[in-house]
Amino acid sequence: MSEPAIGIVTVSDRASRGVYRDLGGPAVVAELTRMLCVPWRPECRLVPDEQPLIEAVLRDLADGVGCGLIITTGGTGPAPRDVTPEATVAVCDRMMPGFGEAMRAVSLRSVPTASLSRQTAGIRGRSLIINLPGKPAAIAECLGAVFPAVPYCLDLIGGPRLETDEAVIRVFRPKSLASP
Repeated sequence: MSEPAIGIVTVSDRASRGVYRDLGGPAVVAELTRMLCVPWRPECRLVPDEQPLIEAVLRDLADGVGCGLIITTGGTGPAPRDVTPEATVAVCDRMMPGFGEAMRAVSLRSVPTASLSRQTAGIRGRSLIINLPGKPAAIAECLGAVFPAVPYCLDLIGGPRLETDEAVIRVFRPKSLASP
């Protein structure tokens, strides 16, 4: 069996123009590398804050590349050009509001403006799409808050089986689906 592809999409006007280096995508790769103990391959994309472009990349990663997990970073604030949640809603069959709620709850412990964040998550076919904020510290915090539910969600929608390093993060699976 080949290693699963995980889509990582950085949404940033300035990083896509080369004004500054993409820090969000590499932060997601670093967190997943730390958490996962199965082989996987990142499918990284960098796009400007343009809803049609974000939608096209999400569709391609889910339907074309076959990524069971797609993580976006950036474009989740209240500014007019922050449209990542709208793009995610537009391409998903079902939304998973608990992911956004969990991310905001953990972020509120350290940042009083976390309620301004509009992270969300949804399902497109056999793909789970999760929107993270753009700052590396917030990426680690938010991904840590929701990742305990991610492998089981992927099991339920027919995505790839992901195993984690339990010394880093413990995930939930019913005993009937636990590792042999």
